[in-house]
Amino acid sequence: MNQTSPVRRALGGRAARSLTPAVLAALIVAGTAACGSSDTSSQGTAQSTRTVSAEPAASPKATESQRTQREFAASVSAETERNRQKAVAMLKGVKGKGNAVKDVSVRGLAVAPSEQFRSALVRVTNPTDKAAFYAVKVEFVDSSDKVLDSVVLGFADAPSGRTVSQHANSRKAAGVKTFPRIAQAERG
Repeated sequence: MNQTSPVRRALGGRAARSLTPAVLAALIVAGTAACGSSDTSSQGTAQSTRTVSAEPAASPKATESQRTQREFAASVSAETERNRQKAVAMLKGVKGKGNAVKDVSVRGLAVAPSEQFRSALVRVTNPTDKAAFYAVKVEFVDSSDKVLDSVVLGFADAPSGRTVSQHANSRKAAGVKTFPRIAQAERG
């Protein structure tokens, strides 16, 4: 048998259910009031001070960064071009294949026949104990070993004992099955 509580029996089931939220609210208010009136200056409790200041006249506005994305891309392109020009100048004085051919590898990347360029991934591994500049000349040759285009890359500050990579892209070799190869590589 189910036993009903004395409150339910005295007030009836419906009245007891409607009292429950009111009783809970009264307990919460009483508990909050009791916490607010406690003495917090006794030993072992912390006191805090809150300073209220006036609202600022206007909220700060988001400022645009000093450099836009276009300016950033232009600076990266300019740096790449400076490295390329330095590499071209370095390779002019090189006799033969250069002193760093063993440090460089190249792999042709597959592109669709409709692409506007041919691409190769060039990797440089610096075996020395300090960072070095690498100048690399990549040739794109066809199946009859005819050079269709050559691209010069500059790898600035290739870290010691690490491998860095760049893409060599050729528009002149677009639409033709070509094979990339390292023509020259010089470590400076």
